[in-house]
This record gives sequence, C-alpha cells and structure tokens, in this order.
Amino acid sequence: MLQGIRILEVEGLGPGPFAAMTLADLGAEVICVNRKGGAVTPGMPERSLLDRGKRSIELDLKEPADAETFLALAATADGLIEGFRPGVMERLGLGPDACRAVNPALVYGRMTGWGQVSPLAHAAGHDLNYIALSGALWYASAPGDVPQTPATLVGDIGGGALYLVAGMLAGILKARSTGGGCVVDAAIYDGSAHMMNLLMSIRQAGNFGAQRGANLLDGPHWSRTYACACGGFVSVQCLEPKFYALFLEKLQLADDPDFQQQFNKALWPVLTGRLAGLFASQPRDHWAALFVGTDACVAPVLNPDEALAHPMNSRGTWAEAQGVLQAAPAPRFSDQPQWTPPDIPGRGQHTEEILSELRRL
Repeated sequence: MLQGIRILEVEGLGPGPFAAMTLADLGAEVICVNRKGGAVTPGMPERSLLDRGKRSIELDLKEPADAETFLALAATADGLIEGFRPGVMERLGLGPDACRAVNPALVYGRMTGWGQVSPLAHAAGHDLNYIALSGALWYASAPGDVPQTPATLVGDIGGGALYLVAGMLAGILKARSTGGGCVVDAAIYDGSAHMMNLLMSIRQAGNFGAQRGANLLDGPHWSRTYACACGGFVSVQCLEPKFYALFLEKLQLADDPDFQQQFNKALWPVLTGRLAGLFASQPRDHWAALFVGTDACVAPVLNPDEALAHPMNSRGTWAEAQGVLQAAPAPRFSDQPQWTPPDIPGRGQHTEEILSELRRL
C-alpha cells in the first residue's frame, strides 16, 4: 500500500521502532540508522522483530562524515522518525530545520512521551507515567485494585506509535499535494488522552463518571473478567439486552429475578459475586465450549501462544518465523497478497548497500 514511500528511522526504543515497523508492514521502504558500534539494549533481542522488513545502516551521527550521510539519506526520504528528548537532534545538527533544508517536502516525525513543548518535555518517563498523567490509566483494573494495564499497549503503542503513523501518513499526503513537509509532534500523553474520547462520549450521555467501578463498562457483572477452576479466565461483556438475555439463557439464569435487572447498579456487586462463584466451578475450556459461536459475548482469555493455536488464527493473525512469535500487519487490504513474515536484519547489515546507492545518486 505504501510502495514508493521511503522512511528514515533513527534507532530508538519502543514506539518509534514500532511505528516504523508498521509503515514497513504497509509496504514503505524503511531504512533504520543504527548507532555505529552500539550495544543491544538490555532486555531486547539481538534482532528485534520491530525491525522486520527494514534495512539497517550503522552511522555515528556525532561524526561529521556520518552526519552528512544522514542528511543525504534525509534528502531522499518522504518521512523521518526519531524518538529522542527534545533538542537532541538539533544539537547533532540534524533537527527539522537542517533536514528540511535539504528536503523541503520531508515529514519529520518526533516521538516523545511528554511532547516537544510542555512542562515535562525534558523529564524522563515511561508508558505507565504518560498514561497516568493523561487520565488514560484511571479506569484500568477492577474497583479496589491498583490501576494496571497490559504493558506498552495503551501508552507506547496505542497513544504513541499508532498516532505517529497516522501523523506521518497525513503529513506525507499533504506534502505530496503541496510540496511542503511538516513536523509531526506525537506525544504519548496526547495520544492516550485522545483515545479516551469514546469513553468521554459515554460520559457525555451520563453513563461514565469519575468513580471507578460504578460505570456502564467497568461496574456491571456482565462487563468483567472471571477466574475459572483451572486458574484460567473468561471475559464477559454482553452490553446489549438481547445478548445479555442469551448469556443468562446459556447459564440457566434466565428466570432469576435479580439477574433480570441488568442495569440495576445496586445489584451489580451481588451478581458479580454470584457469577464469580459460578465461573470458578468449571475450567476455562468448559465455558469456552459453552459459549463458542454464540452472541452471548463471552470469550476465554488466551495468552499469545494459545492464540497462535486457536481456531480463530485461521486468519493467520499470529505466526512463528525465525523462531519469533509475531502478529501479522493490520488492517488488511483486498488487493494485497497474503502476508508472510519478512526477514529481521542484523545491525548494519545493509550499510555498504545503502552507501553504494547514495554514491550513484
């Protein structure tokens, strides 16, 4: 879908590489600039699947000759992605002004937690900190539990990488029609707050207040996760009355007068307790088999390895390649071939190839 678009990525952590991977998944040519002689970040693999489908060149951006090479690459690119704290690229002489001087149409993507300009712009932070301050963490977890979300998903990826992708694509579209690039300021703080607007629309209707565990989607017995006898879990979220009725029917609770009062908030804690006892009486696979294929809106909670083996994976959403479990690109397009996992390059693998291309320009 993005054939003919070139993205220059400066090696970083988390959301920046994920955004560049997503653009590569969509068909863009992505060249990742790895630090010359740089070590692998602790906790990360030698070859990260976030680099799949990219090419890698090693440069020392503090060296004038390598900085010139970087600018030469920027001159050929449609977009650039970097994830340093504000001011770092400027101090290297490779900020937006320098890069757009050699390429006025360049879309310069900047991935940070707190934004380029803010009271915390130069402060350190991580996924959980950004979404805590933006408000996005507030409704996580059950009442009485400490707020906790799946690591990276709400902040780094949802509020960060995917907003940077959207910004890069919007900027490139504009540059193609006007000839003028722009700077994309993608802050995880901003994106994670923006992701709350669906909840804010429910709040607008009076169904989602500030109190955790007392709202339409985080309080009812029909909108939560339950533990099963085997130690596994099932998810339940049958919001619409017709789906809730089917849920009760499958559990043989359709004639229970308390359960018939789906939206009676006073009964939610009691009914939650009753369902907790019921689900704890059988293993997860029992409940999965009972509800599979129905409109009762119940699904087992799987780990990624289980998701790989589940019949739903007939879509090829999960795959193993080069010994790495990974998810396929999303969304899908009707005129594109079936995806197969591309190679993961080694650091600097394409340095000579890319330099040779530049010399031919």
